[in-house]
Amino acid sequence: MPSTLTSPARPGLAPLADRIRACTLRTTDPHETARLVAETLEQLRPDVTTLLTDEERAGSPDGYTGHTLHTEAGFSILAVVWRPGQITEIHDHIVWCSFLIMQGAETETLYELDGDRLLEAGTTISPAGSASAAAPPDDIHRVHNTGDEIAITLHVYGADLSEDGTSVRRTYAEPVG
Repeated sequence: MPSTLTSPARPGLAPLADRIRACTLRTTDPHETARLVAETLEQLRPDVTTLLTDEERAGSPDGYTGHTLHTEAGFSILAVVWRPGQITEIHDHIVWCSFLIMQGAETETLYELDGDRLLEAGTTISPAGSASAAAPPDDIHRVHNTGDEIAITLHVYGADLSEDGTSVRRTYAEPVG
């Protein structure tokens, strides 16, 4: 992620963190935790205007921008702002991840490894209000704002990212096959 900024406390963030914490305490299975957190995000649908300022919601022409909203021992909550055309590298994660599309839409291309070859496995376009979940090792993907408006996503990662600021384990070259 090109830029990660720490934001002050936001209205409604503490109850959201409480609900996420409850999900993380229900199971030790990362796939199940990610699913429970995604369901919670979809149910609660936090309001982007209470979590981010107007300036934060504008994003940056230099690349997608992450705003760290909350970190603790078991998880971190980040809002990511994507201007049209902004895209990640192909990557995977060190921990489970759940995310909610708060504004706009997100295009996610999934990949799988076939020996030492990276193959495209499919593409999903997720509209505002939809949530998803993933956990290693089945989480190789690329995220892209292919829309005409700013997209904003809320991500929950299963680790305290206050030290590293990223959950990316590895980036990959373009697929060979």
